[in-house]
Amino acid sequence: MTALPLTYSAEVATARDKNTPLVALESTIITHGMPYPQNLEVARQVEGDVRAAGATPATIAVIKGALHIGLEESQLGALAQAKGVAKLSRADMAACVATGGTGATTVAATMIAAHLAGITVFATGGIGGVHKGAENSFDISADLMELAQTPVTVVAAGAKAILDVAKTLEVLETQGVPVITFGQDSFPAFWSRTSPLKSPLRMDAPAAIAAAHVTRAQLGLPGGQLVANPIPAEAEISVAEMTPIIAQAQQDATRHGITGKAVTPYLLQRIFELTDGRSLTANVALVRNNARLAAEIAAALLSKHE
Repeated sequence: MTALPLTYSAEVATARDKNTPLVALESTIITHGMPYPQNLEVARQVEGDVRAAGATPATIAVIKGALHIGLEESQLGALAQAKGVAKLSRADMAACVATGGTGATTVAATMIAAHLAGITVFATGGIGGVHKGAENSFDISADLMELAQTPVTVVAAGAKAILDVAKTLEVLETQGVPVITFGQDSFPAFWSRTSPLKSPLRMDAPAAIAAAHVTRAQLGLPGGQLVANPIPAEAEISVAEMTPIIAQAQQDATRHGITGKAVTPYLLQRIFELTDGRSLTANVALVRNNARLAAEIAAALLSKHE
């Protein structure tokens, strides 16, 4: 069995050689999250935030069958303009590589690639989870099971607020995934800093989160950690404002017969329309905030191994 060939960007290769902190970044935010050229601008901003916080960004994608750990500037630009890019999760990642395809990585696929590359921290916007009505549809994101088996600490602004967040937390607990909210007791609601749900765990310092990651490995416990990082106060849209907007978007999705993988992109686009674009502005702010925290955790993790 030969090892899967990973293609490292020059910047990531240098960081690996020098043993400096690395932060994995997903690529679906580029290909499926927003239009060009805003997607490229945001991708550059997020990478810049990781660098400014003392780590090296490793944006992950499959390009023509090669699993890239970090993208060169030309590759980032090409991916931002590419059409028909697959959206990869655990189920279809290997098929994309094997057939020479091009695909952007979701949370689950990014975790898999990061682990293969020895990267232990990953920053994203929000994880997938249990969709509303899942008791009938069985629509549950592979992200939750990935967190249960792949040892990567994932920094997100909680679960996407369009989900059944209470059920998402229940599944994470059943799967043995630590859910740690950074700096507060309330579990954040993606676009909103707080929710009615209490966070299972709270930690106030990147070093504490890093220590928990190391201790899980020492105890032989599989899987990673979810770090819920509240959106910056100046960028949030309150739960009171978002709740009826999300409900309206979900009613519209039901009326139009939207199901399966089409649900999340439809809801996010509808919410964008109903908030006059404010939801996307908030989304960018929270992703950048998560990138900064992830870089601090990555640095703390590295110091524990030195």
